[in-house]
Amino acid sequence: MFEYEGMQTATALRSPGDRAERPGRRDAAVSGVGAADHVRDARAALDRITSLRSRVDDMQSTRVDTAGLPTAAALEPLLPGGAIRVGGTYAVPESVLLAMTMLQAASAAGAWCAVVGVPSFGIEAAAAAGIDLERLVLVPDPGDQWLAVTAAMADVAQIVLTRPLGRVVPGDVARLSARLRQRGGALVALGSWPGADVTLRVTSSTWSGIGQGHGHLTERRATVTATGRAGAVRPLSAELLLPAADGVVRTAVPVPVALPGGGEHGVRGDLRPVAVAS
Repeated sequence: MFEYEGMQTATALRSPGDRAERPGRRDAAVSGVGAADHVRDARAALDRITSLRSRVDDMQSTRVDTAGLPTAAALEPLLPGGAIRVGGTYAVPESVLLAMTMLQAASAAGAWCAVVGVPSFGIEAAAAAGIDLERLVLVPDPGDQWLAVTAAMADVAQIVLTRPLGRVVPGDVARLSARLRQRGGALVALGSWPGADVTLRVTSSTWSGIGQGHGHLTERRATVTATGRAGAVRPLSAELLLPAADGVVRTAVPVPVALPGGGEHGVRGDLRPVAVAS
């Protein structure tokens, strides 16, 4: 009873026509499943290719020689490449005027700028510095949503000046940096910023204009020092007029030092070179 002929059961009850059609149907079903597998594999491969292409584009956009945004001539010696790098982050811990100066050249060249969480950012001072008010967005009080507002401004402005109003975690920094790279913008933080490419600090300053207890402040001579991320770049310093008597930030002219004998810059005029036996 276990022979093949006795095991026809329902198959034996089918008509010859049905038996003839069944292999074709089975083949069609098998081929349908195979086609679905091929489509799924093709879509997965396309997703992988798209992901890899996006990663390559991101890596190419972060090259050091990526085109930068212009900055004030006085700040060019302090920034790598003499410009603000697209996708870069910069920290200015104390000086609103110094942070404002970083926006000036890019704004004059037609870039949109945004200022988030800096109520002391004066419109008149910005106009005097050469910032185009027609392309300036101000959000003086974003509250506890300052980071979200900063990220939103990165979609519409090429340079965003923001004052961190809370703790910034590395994940937020990475996401914001990626958005800046995609949009071709840069960030200037009025305060500390984790992993900033360059940090600019006013390390010393003196005001002039006050005489013997009276007068008016005319200009401030300041030493601005730039440090790179994690000490990757040696500190650089420059003497700036921050601001000069006319309100403009510019490179300070070295002050000659007069010494006995009529010399300047630390050289005495009554000294002459002499030969020394080796």
